[in-house]
Amino acid sequence: MKIFIVIGVFAMAIGVVLGAFGAHGLKARIEPNLLAAYQTGVEYHLYHALGLILVGVLAYQFPDVSGLKWGAWCLMWGVLLFSGSLYLMAVTGIRWLGAITPLGGMAFIIGWVWIGWALIRSA
Repeated sequence: MKIFIVIGVFAMAIGVVLGAFGAHGLKARIEPNLLAAYQTGVEYHLYHALGLILVGVLAYQFPDVSGLKWGAWCLMWGVLLFSGSLYLMAVTGIRWLGAITPLGGMAFIIGWVWIGWALIRSA
């Protein structure tokens, strides 16, 4: 599960870079509503990168808990689908990409529920 700590740490670094790019590089170039969508993508990206680190740490604390890995994969897919679709939509202006965003949101929800259920089952 160390892999999720590593993925989470690099996802945090990428999230900070993308946040700075949005604040400094996109602010004057895209519509305010697209910039807001981009910033939402960054926000959820950073939250769930921290979540990946947390799941990795939980796996060390509770090595016998099965299911944490699947929850972490869902969080990672959530970042890619949710935040990624918002980033692409904001930068390209292709608004139908917003239809992908809820799939990422569902991946986040499934991931967190899966992680919680795995921890409850192990008690």
